[in-house]
Amino acid sequence: MHHVEVFALAAAAVLVAAVCRRRGWPAPLVVVAVALLVSLVPGVPRYEVNPELLLEFVLPPLLYSAALSSSYRDFRASLNSITRLGVGLVIVTALAVAAVFTVLDDVPFAAALVLGAVVAPPDAVAAAAVGRRLGLPRRVMTLLSGESLINDATSLTLYKVALAGVASGAWALGAGLWTFTLAVVAGVGVGLVLGVVVHLVRTHLDDAVVASAIGILTPFAAYWSAEAVHGSGVLAVVAAGLYLGHTSPRAGFATRLFEEPIWSTLDLVLESFTFALIGVQLPWVVRDVVDSDQGFGHGLTVSLVVLAVTMLVRPLYIFSTAWFDNVRLPGSHRPEDDALTSRESAVVSWAGMRGVVTLAAAAAIPATMDGEPFAHRATIQLAAYTVALGTLLLQGTTLPWLIQRLRIGSAQEEVEDAKQEAAMRVATAEAVQEYFEEQRPRLASSMGDERAAEVVEKLSKGWRARATAAAVMLDPATADELGVQAEAARGLGLLGGKAATSAAAGRKLQSMRRRVIAVQREVLMEHRDAGDLDEAVMRRMMRELDLEEESLASSWVTRLRD
Repeated sequence: MHHVEVFALAAAAVLVAAVCRRRGWPAPLVVVAVALLVSLVPGVPRYEVNPELLLEFVLPPLLYSAALSSSYRDFRASLNSITRLGVGLVIVTALAVAAVFTVLDDVPFAAALVLGAVVAPPDAVAAAAVGRRLGLPRRVMTLLSGESLINDATSLTLYKVALAGVASGAWALGAGLWTFTLAVVAGVGVGLVLGVVVHLVRTHLDDAVVASAIGILTPFAAYWSAEAVHGSGVLAVVAAGLYLGHTSPRAGFATRLFEEPIWSTLDLVLESFTFALIGVQLPWVVRDVVDSDQGFGHGLTVSLVVLAVTMLVRPLYIFSTAWFDNVRLPGSHRPEDDALTSRESAVVSWAGMRGVVTLAAAAAIPATMDGEPFAHRATIQLAAYTVALGTLLLQGTTLPWLIQRLRIGSAQEEVEDAKQEAAMRVATAEAVQEYFEEQRPRLASSMGDERAAEVVEKLSKGWRARATAAAVMLDPATADELGVQAEAARGLGLLGGKAATSAAAGRKLQSMRRRVIAVQREVLMEHRDAGDLDEAVMRRMMRELDLEEESLASSWVTRLRD
């Protein structure tokens, strides 16, 4: 594919996705449909992409972005369920599809397993978007996102083992297990080592642009480094992303504010490009199947049966293995009463839409193996595209109805989040008050004892009012909330530098404001690590502090210029 064609396809896909986002339409389906229509126009060339392009340049940033936004603590808490779906369900689905494909098309088991590995991993992007909009409970969202992070590694490892079996003409279970074990250990190890290195580098960088650039390069470095030592590049990317996402509060505030829109933008471009690529390739895949010995009718039958198998295996497996959540795996810290309800399991069972990984792996199937044509490539690709589009159409469009029908919501979680936030505002206010008292001697050296005592008392009074206002959120009957909040606002206004009597004092107060923000961050991280504060609440409050520090930095630069 020429670089101009790549750019044109990506630009058109983003434009269509932008219209879908504005209208509330399912972007993947619309992008595929539009691309399919364009491909039918006479003169439109066949889009052929290097098989490694999607796996090495598209998949790593998508996985890394998802891992960054995931909660490591919630991931550990739901490790049982995530492992059950991300590993067990993928293997069961791949074997079931391979068995059916072997019977229907009389293909070698290794070739059939290629198809099974391609269609096994669901993509939680669409499900997570629907869940966030409709307020699914956090444990369901954690399970869906965690499953999508590790099921890609499971399926792609099976995919490589199966391709190796196709190339060698033999299938060895022992060799496959060794390959899988090496992929897991080496992949996670490389990802964690790289994550630690990147974290150390970015904590010593004051340039948010450079730190963000390093972040963009990280998923590619993790993927390629792990693959070089025969590890799972996917697991390396996930491990690095989870570690850096967990430690991001210790990086600079500007880096966090820079990275969020960057990764959202990349996600939009890469996902839109992948679905558009499938749309323009689909007619050619159909023609390849038509030209094959068995014809399009047989290929379509195989594809529809594989679609039915993938949709049926998921609910059967989820409900029949629910007991596994009660088994405590090493590293799992899930509460005893946090198991999925039957209604939540039904939603998870129906949230099996296939996406980018299935499409990328199908497109990356080589046309030849050791110089010989891969005889079943066209049928496998048609079945994979049918599964991806079929699940998006059947499950993706009906999932919102199912969630609303089962009346699953997160109202109770919202109440708990509000209580946690109120408790954290009390804790941060008390920590700031302690800091003010510690700073009294330093202020006295620049503005005198009397003035320093006055400033500290006024600042402390404002923060005491803020703590009281937060406590009122827990029990509105304790005080007049509006009056207390107004007092807090007046106290906080003193941190703007109005109490300073000289430029030196102004600089000290400016430094104090930065330290006040740092003190609050430390409190939030301590409670998050202790398990008292949910990751989602912490990140929401952390973003407030980041914006506050950004505003502080901007106003200080303006004053220096003036």
